[in-house]
Amino acid sequence: MSEVQSPVPTESRLGRISNKILSLRGASYIVGALGLCALIAATTVTLNNNEQLIVAAVCVVIFFVVGRGKSRRTQIFLEVLSALVSLRYLTWRLTETLDFNTWIQGILGVILLMAELYALYMLFLSYFQTIQPLHRAPLPLPDNVDDWPTVDIFIPTYDEQLSIVRLTVLGALGIDWPPDKVNVYILDDGVRPEFEQFAKDCGALYIGRVDVDSAHAKAGNLNHAIKRTSGDYILILDCDHIPTRAFLQIAMGWMVADRKIALMQTPHHFYSPDPFQRNLAVGYRTPPEGNLFYGVIQDGNDFWDATFFCGSCAILRREAIESIGGFAVETVTEDAHTALRMQRRGWSTAYLRIPVASGLATERLTTHIGQRMRWARGMIQIFRVDNPMLGRGLKLGQRLCYLSAMTSFFFAIPRVIFLASPLAFLFAGQNIIAAAPLAVAAYALPHMFHSIATAAKVNKGWRYSFWSEVYETTMALFLVRVTIVTLLFPSKGKFNVTEKGGVLEEEEFDLGATYPNIIFATIMMGGLLIGLFELIVRFNQLDVIARNAYLLNCAWALISLIILFAAIAVGRETKQVRYNHRVEAHIPVTVYDAPAEGQPHTYYNATHGMTQDVSMGGVAVHIPLPDVTTGPVKKRIHAVLDGEEIDIPATMLRCTNGKAVFTWDNNDLDTERDIVRFVFGRADAWLQWNNYEDDRPLRSLWSLLLSIKALFRKKGKIMANSRPKKKPLALPVERREPTTIHSGQTQEGKISRAAS
Repeated sequence: MSEVQSPVPTESRLGRISNKILSLRGASYIVGALGLCALIAATTVTLNNNEQLIVAAVCVVIFFVVGRGKSRRTQIFLEVLSALVSLRYLTWRLTETLDFNTWIQGILGVILLMAELYALYMLFLSYFQTIQPLHRAPLPLPDNVDDWPTVDIFIPTYDEQLSIVRLTVLGALGIDWPPDKVNVYILDDGVRPEFEQFAKDCGALYIGRVDVDSAHAKAGNLNHAIKRTSGDYILILDCDHIPTRAFLQIAMGWMVADRKIALMQTPHHFYSPDPFQRNLAVGYRTPPEGNLFYGVIQDGNDFWDATFFCGSCAILRREAIESIGGFAVETVTEDAHTALRMQRRGWSTAYLRIPVASGLATERLTTHIGQRMRWARGMIQIFRVDNPMLGRGLKLGQRLCYLSAMTSFFFAIPRVIFLASPLAFLFAGQNIIAAAPLAVAAYALPHMFHSIATAAKVNKGWRYSFWSEVYETTMALFLVRVTIVTLLFPSKGKFNVTEKGGVLEEEEFDLGATYPNIIFATIMMGGLLIGLFELIVRFNQLDVIARNAYLLNCAWALISLIILFAAIAVGRETKQVRYNHRVEAHIPVTVYDAPAEGQPHTYYNATHGMTQDVSMGGVAVHIPLPDVTTGPVKKRIHAVLDGEEIDIPATMLRCTNGKAVFTWDNNDLDTERDIVRFVFGRADAWLQWNNYEDDRPLRSLWSLLLSIKALFRKKGKIMANSRPKKKPLALPVERREPTTIHSGQTQEGKISRAAS
């Protein structure tokens, strides 16, 4: 099949003129040189503090005027403006603030400067990555189903419970694809008899592997399966990532249309809250931690042909995997390393920002930190053993995107430096930034303003301001050792499986995950108290320079303390007594009395309703039924999903104020398939995965302050139980007015109503 070409947009007159100029021999080099000269002039011109303050104020005004726009050009302009302001700040730091009186000041000052250089480096790389997100749309498959490729679906598992894995397997078996062109494989590291029996019962295929300890963990499991399968493409699903029915039809089109694409990655969406959402007082009001990567960064990477493989929810071309000798086994992040190797061989990768599967988020803070430690170790390993800036096969954009991903995990050491810097003055009197308050206001504050405000414009509802600092601080002190050891000894470390699924019967405080930050916060409070004592009790004895230094460092310590408290509050684990997580869903359903055994299947006392939330355990339905509080009532729930009918037996536990609560009568495998389809398999199940308000930095700061309340909540009280959302982004499910159907209406009559 020929490669699909995108329509060429009509050029404006100005665009045609500029293209003609740039097409002249050497013109692009001249334009680039002029731009570089203008950049150098703008960032190095000498101004006094008052003049710089005026320039800074003008830049802020420009931001607010231009920032009203919504176009891509507006974002690019704001990123360039932010970069210029930050470069002026850097010039000021390098030329005017490194005046130290002692060698200790010099060492501490240079350490802080190095941390700032890292932060600016990551800021500029992030602007580069997100300069033009691709926003790729799905491509249709060939009209002739015979032309559709064969697909092997791999579901690797190690020590996870069968109760988790079976949902993913049943979801994969329900994917809408020609049955003779798809096979679902359970890849079992450990050869467990119950998994093999389940595969036989449900119609999946089973591949067991015994030599786990010496066979490269997940990468070895996948390589073991590749040798025993033959599909044109491989869909990889982590054992808790349940696919929607439309996964392949949505994501496969680009792979068929462009034979250079080796990978189609889709988002990792989680239907359960992560520790930050669940434990913090306003956690549900903030987007999940991973949304920034899958909502902004991967879309930006796609523009540069640098989409990373993330280990799950991805389709890979078998030819591409075999061309590099299988999945990479040298690091513990086999996914990103595999994508890097494929791209070195000339293959392209792609990203589709549509969630077509959903899984379980890490449920405990300890587990979350452990997972991030593995990611950090793996990305730093790749940085050491297969550095993207070295070797052949990559374009500059690809090199920089991979470099950004790998070095972003160096954040731990700079984060600790930023938090601890005010202590140098508060405890030891070492002023490590030689700057007057007016200079700080003229250079540092504009840099901070533009960095925060521009990020808010770029990230929109994918990541809120100041929350990156909380995420990093939560993990930083654990990752310092990992960072140093892996840089020095990249071969150390092993793959660890992220524990998923479980309950927490009682609320507890995870001291093991928070004790470093508790110690850190205690020291910070001591430093802040010293500073406040000097300002309040000894104010008249201090000269102007000392007063300003104490004010600056006390404010800095207070900010550090707020972030530390928020990071500690994440360790206040709330109870998780539901094994089955509820998912918000609005599905039109018909509830009717279950027929007696042997009786014809008719819709007795059938009533239309709308689901409120669903889970593998049951469903809540808004429905006009009389209150029922006197025991269970057998019912059946009928729905039409993606044009197909589904009918599930359920027991109504109660009905009060027009809301009925049901548990599923999940007594056989066919019923379980239907429940998985109803809860997870709907094509539109996760389209509103980021239905959050766009970021507003001041509102985000306030929510961060409120989140600290989680440290002081009463035992057993869940303070964050809802999240404000925007109006639906996707087309809403059709809402019917609930009406009662006459008793005795037949199934055929109900189906005709649904069709109409």
